[in-house]
Amino acid sequence: MIFGRQRRERFLEAVTGFETAVRAQDPDRAERAFQELHRSFGDAGPHEVAQAAPRLAALLPEVPPGPRGTVAVIVGACVERGADPLACAPAVFAELAETLAAVGEFCERWAQTGGGEFPDPQDGEAGPALLDRVGAEEALAWFSLSQWEMASVALLNHRQVRTALDGSLRTRLLRALHAVREATGHDTKCLTYALLVLDDEPLVVLHRPTGTGYAMRMSGIGDNFQLHTLLADVLVGGGRVPGRAPSAQEAAVCRDVPGQVLTTGSFNLMTPGGEWVWNEGTPSDIPVVDGVRLLVLDPPPYERSWPAGRFFPGMRGDLVLERVLDAAETRRWLGSCTPPS
Repeated sequence: MIFGRQRRERFLEAVTGFETAVRAQDPDRAERAFQELHRSFGDAGPHEVAQAAPRLAALLPEVPPGPRGTVAVIVGACVERGADPLACAPAVFAELAETLAAVGEFCERWAQTGGGEFPDPQDGEAGPALLDRVGAEEALAWFSLSQWEMASVALLNHRQVRTALDGSLRTRLLRALHAVREATGHDTKCLTYALLVLDDEPLVVLHRPTGTGYAMRMSGIGDNFQLHTLLADVLVGGGRVPGRAPSAQEAAVCRDVPGQVLTTGSFNLMTPGGEWVWNEGTPSDIPVVDGVRLLVLDPPPYERSWPAGRFFPGMRGDLVLERVLDAAETRRWLGSCTPPS
C-alpha cells in the first residue's frame, strides 16, 4: 500500500519539478522533469490527476513550444481520467488559438518560400532546414497541431466546456481550422466537428409523409449519422411515424453506451429549401428558420446502412421530444418548405 502511494505521488512530484524548472528557465532540469511526467503518469491516482491537470494547464503559456503540445495532451489525458475540464479549458483553448495563428503563419511562409508538398506533421520532427525556412515557432506549431487537436477534443467531450466556450473564440478557432484545411489539406474534421456540437438546441422536425411535426431538443450529437438514428428511435421507435425502428442497442450506442452496431436509415434528411442534409455532416448544417433549426424528413430514396454509434465516443448524445406540434402549426411550417421534387 505504501509503495503504491509512493508511486502515485511521483506524478505530483514530477509536476512540481517541471513547474519549478520551467519557471526558472532551466532547460536541462525541465527535460528531466518532463520525462518523469511521462514515466509516472500511468501510476497516478484520481487525486493526483485532479490536482495536476489545472496546474499543468496554467503552466502552458510558459512551456517552450517544443514540449507544449505534449503537456496539453497530458492535461487532456488527466481530464479523461476525471480531472475538472472547466479548470483546464481556458488555458488550453487560448494556447490552441495561438498555435493555429502560428500554423497560419507557417502556411504563408511556406508559400512565400517556394511552396510544395507540406511536411507530414506525423512524420518525425522539424529539422534545421525547415526551422530556417519558416521559423522555429511556426514549424513547431505545425508539428504539434495534432496534439492540440487531441487535447482540445478531450475537453470538448464535456458539455460544460462546450457551453462555457466563448462564442467569438469558437468562431475564430473554426475559421482558423478551415484556413489550415484549405491551405494544406490537413484533416481538421475531428476538432472542427467537436467545436460545432450543439447543446440544448431546439429542433423542429417535420415528417412530410404523415404531415406531422415535432418540437425536439438535441445535445452532444457529433454528426448526422448519430442524429438520424436518434430521430428514428424517437419517432419510429416511439410509434409516431411508420418505418424501421432502430433496435434498443442501435439507439443506446448513439447516446452513451460504448461500441457500434449496424443500422439502416429510416428517412431522407432535408432542408426546408429542398436540399439534402448529409449524414456525413453535423446538426449545425440544419438551417435556422424563425429562430429554430428546421428539418424535413422524407422517405429514403434508397436503403442506406452504416455503423450506428457516436462520432465522439467520449461524448454523451441525446435527442428528446418536447411536444407534438398541432395540425395547424405543422401546416404553417410545411407551407414554408419547398415541396419534394
